[in-house]
Amino acid sequence: MTQPTFVPITKADQVRPARHLHVPGPWTTNRPAELRTPTALRGPSVGTPGTDAGFALRLARRFAHDLRLTEGESEHDVLLGAALIAARRAALYGRAPSIYDLQVAFALWGFLIDAPAELVTARRRAFASVSHDYVAQRALVDAIPDESLRRSPAEVQALVQSGEGLRLAGAAGPTT
Repeated sequence: MTQPTFVPITKADQVRPARHLHVPGPWTTNRPAELRTPTALRGPSVGTPGTDAGFALRLARRFAHDLRLTEGESEHDVLLGAALIAARRAALYGRAPSIYDLQVAFALWGFLIDAPAELVTARRRAFASVSHDYVAQRALVDAIPDESLRRSPAEVQALVQSGEGLRLAGAAGPTT
């Protein structure tokens, strides 16, 4: 029970002593491991840190009925691989994945068109068991040059249809 203010008691005997919290000073990002830019870490198998990368997998599922898969290609592997590529593309721009990132990812490997035979062979090798192998995931994503990921979906689609798909997708893709 609280004490009335007119009753004389010592500070130690007060039920709820008055405490004043100090006001903290200004906060700055000066920690040693703080990432100051979206592309602060670079190199093979490092990845590209980005915002809400998991949302790319949800967006990838919207394309499941449009995929043109051939014998030996798993829908699960293709969706996960494309989501990883889309997450990297979005991280290059410093934002969360969007539907356009997925369009570029699927177009790079010709999953939405009848792709040339050599591109189908390369993508079958690149996407094989990618959903179960982290090393294969990193190899797939790292094989694609940044210049290819910075193109618009229409540019990528046109280049793949003209036969430039393997060059856009990083030569012959990863050899896992």
